[in-house]
Amino acid sequence: MRDQDMKVKVSLPSAEQVEKLKDKSLVSYILIGPPLDTATYGSEPLIQLNDQFAELVDVAPFIILKREETIEAKRKALITALKVDEDTKMGIVTDVKQELRHIQAFKINYNTMGGGKKN
Repeated sequence: MRDQDMKVKVSLPSAEQVEKLKDKSLVSYILIGPPLDTATYGSEPLIQLNDQFAELVDVAPFIILKREETIEAKRKALITALKVDEDTKMGIVTDVKQELRHIQAFKINYNTMGGGKKN
């Protein structure tokens, strides 16, 4: 996995029970949070896909492209990981989840800071 240039602030919430993802090549990351450059982009939460800001309508094509790039035998194991700033309101997160439902991307992981117990 290549590192992304962070364009949004993402302070992950902590969790009591966490589970590490085994094959990160099967994970598509969607970042949601306020932009780091608030002077240019304002302070409302934005969506980041790879190294670019994106609109809600870009989420489905982003995940569909990942499916198409993955060999068929592994497509059912694809996971969408949401990295959401802990201060972000749920409205934008719910909108993203609705877009994922429309394309039947039901495996969603919420990234968090490490917690106490591990599964």
